[in-house]
Amino acid sequence: MSGLSAMGATPRAVQGAPCWVSLMVRDLEAAQAFYGAVLGWEYEPGDQGRRGDSIALAQGLPVAGLRETAQQMGMPVSWTAYFKVDSADSVVERIRERGATVAVGPLAFSKGRVAWAADPAGAVFAIWEGDVANWQFTRSVGAPTRLELRTRDPFAMALFYGEVFEWDTDQGTHDIRYEHDQVILRIGGHSVAHYSGGAVESAPDPRVRPRWHIYFFVDDVDAAAQRATEAGGSVVAPPSNSPFGRVAGLRDPQGGLFDIASDV
Repeated sequence: MSGLSAMGATPRAVQGAPCWVSLMVRDLEAAQAFYGAVLGWEYEPGDQGRRGDSIALAQGLPVAGLRETAQQMGMPVSWTAYFKVDSADSVVERIRERGATVAVGPLAFSKGRVAWAADPAGAVFAIWEGDVANWQFTRSVGAPTRLELRTRDPFAMALFYGEVFEWDTDQGTHDIRYEHDQVILRIGGHSVAHYSGGAVESAPDPRVRPRWHIYFFVDDVDAAAQRATEAGGSVVAPPSNSPFGRVAGLRDPQGGLFDIASDV
């Protein structure tokens, strides 16, 4: 989660807005080399000054955190999306009340508090209480451009997250609509999260289990997919056109799944 406080302290982000993404890895140097080759990232030390932490920079701006803890904790290499909350304690209580799981926290971390959870369908996410930049998904090369939750029942999960983050009390800041066979959340006019169906918790393939997919913007999806294979990764969903641009699903050499997108 390194980088949340390094993004520039300002409390403008509204509750429930995506505010950060992080990757838990086994080998930090190898991960840096791979994502540098694919997404053009450069790096700086994490804000805690802890060995094994780094912040990924795209065009000089912080876009993601990398932490070398997966091997020590016996956890899979995976990407996690973080959502801004006003009170971690209150949100954790609402998560549990709605049949979901809080795995860790809330814990004090850096200049805020964090908790990791899984929604009722099993998709992992995290919450952050503390100052963050008004972090918007952009179509800037190397930066996250959107989140997509693939789950069994997108309407039920949109309701779950809406109740957990109390989107209906935000005086019109949040807008939820059904478009292109997906439930789409917009905050302040920006599309930030999509909910689509088809994933099931019992699926043996992690690509089709409920999870948050993080899309990073690239100039050319096909070229980026080729760079990924050349750098030791693999293509799990070949480049194709979608209503939201050209997209592809990739796996890094340590097993981390992520997605890329570009304009068609």
